[in-house]
Amino acid sequence: MLLARAFKLRHLTNMELLQINLAELFRTETPVLELVLRASVLYLGILLLLRIVPRRTGGELATIDLLFVVLIAEATTHSLGGYSSITEGFLVILTLMALNYSINLLSYHSSLVEKLISYPPLLVVKDGKLLRRNMRREFLTEEELLEHLRREGIEDVKEVKAAHVESDGHISFIKSER
Repeated sequence: MLLARAFKLRHLTNMELLQINLAELFRTETPVLELVLRASVLYLGILLLLRIVPRRTGGELATIDLLFVVLIAEATTHSLGGYSSITEGFLVILTLMALNYSINLLSYHSSLVEKLISYPPLLVVKDGKLLRRNMRREFLTEEELLEHLRREGIEDVKEVKAAHVESDGHISFIKSER
């Protein structure tokens, strides 16, 4: 009798675990407009903050950059609110995707928007001479610049007519015609 009762209780518990309330899973507790507004403000705010941070040279995520991105994602998650339904998460993701698409579309059609969200190329070498003020703006050391030169097969900075830190952080070089 005791064994049958334990089996029944265990069987009932397993059955309760398998019950899924789909209506509850997709129900929204936070108003839709609030979700859209939160996502929009955070997207535009982070875009603005990233615009004032120096672009990264090298085009790769360094450990500190990866940590920065993870922390932004974590802070954003908490700022967007704790979701109790899949629908709320999808609404925020859809809002972020729509904003990203819209900003890209606007920047393609408007040079003003492009200038607001993208860095212009920054000259760091001109006629074989290092432009240290511009290098400081990007926290680009001479050794890092020389490393990029070597990767391009350039042995000496004097062989460079111009070098620019591009908007994506890569460094482009134009060789002298000597």
